[in-house]
Amino acid sequence: MPQDSPAPNAPPRHTDTPVRPPAPESPGSASAPLTEDAAEDLLRGICFKTGPPRLLGSELEWLVLDAERPWLPLPPERLAAAHEAARALPLRSRLTVEPGGQLELSSAPATGLTGCVDGLQQDLTAVRAALRAQGLILQGLGADPRRPHRRLLNSPRYDAMETYFDRTGPAGRAMMRSTASVQVCVDAGQEEPGPLGHGRRWRMAHLLGAVLVAAFANSPATEGPYTGWRSARQGIWSDLDHRRTLAPPLDAEPRNGWTRHALDTEVMCVRSAEDGTWQVPRGLTFRSWLRGGGPRPPTAQDLEYHLTTLFPPVRPRGHLELRMVDAQPGEDGWLVPVAVVHALFDDQEAAECAYRVAKGLADAYGPEPSPRNPLWRSAARNGLADPELRSAAVAAFRAAAEALPRLGASTRVQDAVGAFAERYVLRGRCPADDRPTHGPTGKDASQ
Repeated sequence: MPQDSPAPNAPPRHTDTPVRPPAPESPGSASAPLTEDAAEDLLRGICFKTGPPRLLGSELEWLVLDAERPWLPLPPERLAAAHEAARALPLRSRLTVEPGGQLELSSAPATGLTGCVDGLQQDLTAVRAALRAQGLILQGLGADPRRPHRRLLNSPRYDAMETYFDRTGPAGRAMMRSTASVQVCVDAGQEEPGPLGHGRRWRMAHLLGAVLVAAFANSPATEGPYTGWRSARQGIWSDLDHRRTLAPPLDAEPRNGWTRHALDTEVMCVRSAEDGTWQVPRGLTFRSWLRGGGPRPPTAQDLEYHLTTLFPPVRPRGHLELRMVDAQPGEDGWLVPVAVVHALFDDQEAAECAYRVAKGLADAYGPEPSPRNPLWRSAARNGLADPELRSAAVAAFRAAAEALPRLGASTRVQDAVGAFAERYVLRGRCPADDRPTHGPTGKDASQ
């Protein structure tokens, strides 16, 4: 797929910036003003594009460490040189840099698990070699324990984002500068009800998401507000602000629920081309902007950009973007959540099993949206030490393991999923439990 023109139903190449970011010199006001009815129609039309599931994508974020002294933060100039070396490579995946210097590889949409995994693996091998020549390594860890956390990138977007998040506390800076994840993108599903219907997949993603948080928790903390949590990264995301990182109510029809949620969330910034300074209004929702409350009339470009500033656990972008998995340890750890999510969502038998598992978690989910309800909070704090989440994870991993041969998964992938289940899931453990010191010098630091 061309990097600048995503196909219908295609998982994206990058999560936190649009595929084609509008240049500051081309403000949204150059387009026709948007009405509230038109905005609702656009949201319902672009966020859930239905059809038979056929594409898979993944986005992998990595911390960059010194190979000899991984516990020390890297000077900005050394990080910048590493980024340039990686950008010079002929990669199939899209390579981007996060504000704290984390590297992200976003796969091209693939028609199967093998294409997705092989493409990312080839690019990862090339990036690792380029960084190794500079004495650097990639590490999969959900939150960087090194201090201080610095913002490497300066841009109107990140300046506005930091200003906005600073109003509600330190979680925004921690999210931007120190977190890393494995994100998996699957198609929204069919319009018709059934195991692969988009309504069921949407609901299942939020209920089963807590199981994924618990099984793949890999950001333990020994100090600060998340002391003792297996996934401090989840705590950071849940504390960003009162609405931006939340899921819509699950009892709403997906399109209607998401449309209301998006329009009733505050605008993070209003872009301007005149002097490069973007406004960061207080209390301005996109709906109130549509009704005349902003500095200028909003446009469709503004709405598209607003969607890139929403960070729920499951983000509908035509497909479903599952954002709850911490970055995973080792060279191949990332492929386990990619394979498990693909199996549970895109194999009909596994999807049926996964939905039964998810339904059993509905009461524990409660009335509050993820990630702030009891089920998700327990997943982040306790991992698979929570007996209900452990039982659900065992059933889900068993269903995924049975589905992977039907989906054409390689022996390598099947073995990796089986080994993960044996080491962690069946024992009620997660990767965070391997890090008693919670530092960046664990077994995978040499990877």
